[in-house]
Amino acid sequence: MPSTNDRKPTTKKPKLSRTAPIRKPSARKYHSPVRKKRPNAFVRILQKTPNWVWWLGGALIVSLYLYFFYYFFVGPFGFRWRALYGEVTYPEGYEIRGIDISHYQGNINWNQLRNDAVIDKSPIRFVMIKATEGSDRVDECFANNFRNARDYGYLRGAYHFWSNQSGAISQASHFIRTVKLEQGDLPPVLDVEHKPNHMSVDEFQDSLKCWLDTIEKHYDTVPILYTYYKFKKKYLNDTIFDRYPYWIAHYYVDSIEYKGKWKFWQHTDRGRLPGINGFVDLNIYNGSYYDLQQMTISSVTED
Repeated sequence: MPSTNDRKPTTKKPKLSRTAPIRKPSARKYHSPVRKKRPNAFVRILQKTPNWVWWLGGALIVSLYLYFFYYFFVGPFGFRWRALYGEVTYPEGYEIRGIDISHYQGNINWNQLRNDAVIDKSPIRFVMIKATEGSDRVDECFANNFRNARDYGYLRGAYHFWSNQSGAISQASHFIRTVKLEQGDLPPVLDVEHKPNHMSVDEFQDSLKCWLDTIEKHYDTVPILYTYYKFKKKYLNDTIFDRYPYWIAHYYVDSIEYKGKWKFWQHTDRGRLPGINGFVDLNIYNGSYYDLQQMTISSVTED
């Protein structure tokens, strides 16, 4: 018979009360002790901004986008969308074709240009060449381009790019010192594309007229006036400029919107020709080749 010491001890389990609630673990043990931060001042301002402000800001952004899109992709002197992704179109009904060049065209292969280059199945008849800008700048390729254009049999012309940083007399004198036109050359050209903000329209016109008069007196021929048609209508619409042969820049249109008289039309700045790396401006003359020859200088004033 086993003794009482050999008996297994018995453990009494506590009785659960049917009425006592079961305690759940405290929620504090499972939440981050970091308190929720209050939004900063900028965020609070945005939260309190009225809806009409958001609408106004959105309209302003859309307007700016449309403006820059037009300026860089469509405008007369911006980036050319259609030229890069579409073919260059050629105005119909014109036979006398030409180009204008500067240092942007780099070193031109004149032999290849003369032998292989045609514009819409028509040979190149004339070449306009950038000579000067402002009162002291000379295009780095002018001397070579001007000489080669004559040697390869083109009617040639030289143009001055107007600067709003210099006076009319100093710019005209700079052009006269640089450009020695010969008999058979086209008249000198004034390229004007910007009006200075500090000048009124009348003052601006007087300044241009001073350059034109000085050049006409020296070369004894009426200069050519180059600009784009909207600039002409806005700033050069005075009758005093009607006597000058007008060279108009108007891209990617089948016909010129300008209703006045004109002699030359720069219809694209994205032409491609053998002998020239990259793009080149393409132009037409509004008349016959005989008429173009009649525009050339018949005599030259000696210095």
